Amino acid sequence: MALHDTLVYINTTVESMSSHFNRIPGSAIVLRYVRSSYQNDPMRSFLELCLLLFALRYFMASKYSVAKKDFIHLSEKEVDELVEEWTPEPLVSPLDDAKQTELDKTPVVVGPVGPRVRLSTGKTVMNLASSNMFNMLNFDVIKEAAIDTVREYGVGSCGPPGFYGMQEVHVKCEEEIAAFIGTQAAIVYAQAFNTISATIPAFAKRGDVIVADKAACIAIQKGILISRASVYWYEHNDMDDLERILQRVAKDTKGKRLTRRFIVTEGLFENTGDIPDLPRIVALKNQYKYRVILEESRSIGLLGKHGRGLTEYFNVNPVEIEMITGSFANTMCAGGGFCAGSEFAIAHQRITANSYVFSASMPAYLARISIEAIHLMENGQDMFQSLQQNVIAFRAIVGKSKYIYSPSDPDSALIHLRLKSEVLETRRIEDEDHLLQDIVDECISNGVLIVRAKYVDSQEVFPVLPSLKIEMTNGLTKKEVEKCGSVVKAAISKVVSKVPKRK
Repeated sequence: MALHDTLVYINTTVESMSSHFNRIPGSAIVLRYVRSSYQNDPMRSFLELCLLLFALRYFMASKYSVAKKDFIHLSEKEVDELVEEWTPEPLVSPLDDAKQTELDKTPVVVGPVGPRVRLSTGKTVMNLASSNMFNMLNFDVIKEAAIDTVREYGVGSCGPPGFYGMQEVHVKCEEEIAAFIGTQAAIVYAQAFNTISATIPAFAKRGDVIVADKAACIAIQKGILISRASVYWYEHNDMDDLERILQRVAKDTKGKRLTRRFIVTEGLFENTGDIPDLPRIVALKNQYKYRVILEESRSIGLLGKHGRGLTEYFNVNPVEIEMITGSFANTMCAGGGFCAGSEFAIAHQRITANSYVFSASMPAYLARISIEAIHLMENGQDMFQSLQQNVIAFRAIVGKSKYIYSPSDPDSALIHLRLKSEVLETRRIEDEDHLLQDIVDECISNGVLIVRAKYVDSQEVFPVLPSLKIEMTNGLTKKEVEKCGSVVKAAISKVVSKVPKRK
C-alpha cells in the first residue's frame, strides 16, 4: 500500500512538472530535440547536460580576489635599494676574445659600394668582396628608377601580397622575371633567403622524398628541415651517387604509397662556386619520375649568355625544371627573391608558402630596380664578357700559387680559395680560419678588399671547409684585376710561409 502511494505521488509530480513545462514557450522544440538526440545518441544528451550545468556553475559563481593577503609593502627607500641592486641580463652573451678580435678586424665600408670603396680607416681599396659585380648600384638608370618609385609608392608596402601589399610594380616584376627566365609564371618574395626555404615546404610534406646535394646552402637546408620530408643526401656534384640514391629510394618505396619526390640543388653553389651537371640531373629526374627545385640565387646574372642562369648556360629548356628560385639581392643589387615555374606551381605558392602569405611584400622600389636590372642584363652582353675576362685574368695569376686551390668553376665569378691538403699536413696550422683572416688583413693593407667565407657551423648539416671568398667585378680594368691577383697571391705566400713546417 505504501509503495502504491509512492508511485502515485511520483506520477502526479511528473505530470504536474510536465504540464508546467509545456506551458513554457518553445518547450515543444526542446522536448523534440531531446527525444531525437536520445534516440540517436543518448551520451550526447548527457554530455550536453553536463556542459550546461558547468556553464551555469561558471557564470553563477562568485568572483574571487587575486590580491595576495600576505603581500609585503615596501617603503620607497627599500624599493630604490632593490632597483639599484638589480642587474638585468644582457640581451646577447658577451663576445669572447676571438670573436671580439674578429669583430675589430671586420672592415667597414663608408659610402656607396662599388669597384673601389673607402673604408672607415680612410683607406681606399679595390673591392673584391661585393656581389655588386656589375656595379649596377651606381648606374643612373637604377638610381632614377628607385627615386621615381619611392615618390609614387612610398618606401614600404601595407602588408602581405594577399592583403593590400601587392602593387602594380610587383605584378610587372613577376611578369618580367618569368619572361626573362622563360617560364609560364613567377612569384616575388620579400626576402631572398626565405624564398627557397619557403618554396620547398610549400610542396614537400612529411612522408615525401627530397634528394639534395650535400653542399647545399643553409637556406636550402632550412627549407628541407621545415618540410619534415624524408631527405637523402648525395655526394657533392656526384651524379653517379645521385643515381645510386634514386635507385635506393625506388627500392625502399616499392609497393608503398606514392609520394611526391624532389631533387634539390643549386645553380652555382654558394659554398664552393662550382656548378652541377644540369643535363644529367634532368635525365635522371625524367627516368625516376622526380621534380627538380633549382636554387639560382648565385647563378642568375652570372651564368649564361644573358645571365639567365644554369638553364641558359647548358641550353636546357627552363620548362624541364619545375621550380627555379633566385635572388634579386646579388647581381641585380635589389632585394627579395623569386620563384619561376608553371602557372600551377606559382598559384599553389600564393596560398601555401609561409614567407609569401605572412610577410609584407617587398618595397615597390626594389621591385622596380629588379625590373631595370633585368633589362640591363637582356641588353648588356658586353658586361658579361668583361666580367668573364676579369675572371680569367685573376685566376691565371692566383692559380699559380702553390699553397691554394679553387673548387670553383672556371666560368664562375664567385671564386673560393682553399688551402691545399698537403699544406695543412706539412705545416703546423692549428687554426685555419685565423690563418685565412691574416691573409685577408694582408690583402687589405695592400689595397685589395677580400673576405673570408663565414658560416654558422652549428647550423650546417655537413661541415664546410674554410676558404677565402672572391667576388669578381667588371668595374675594374684588366690591369687592376691583375694587380689584385698579384696582391692576393703574394699575401697567401707571405702568411703561409711564416708558419713552420712539421718535423
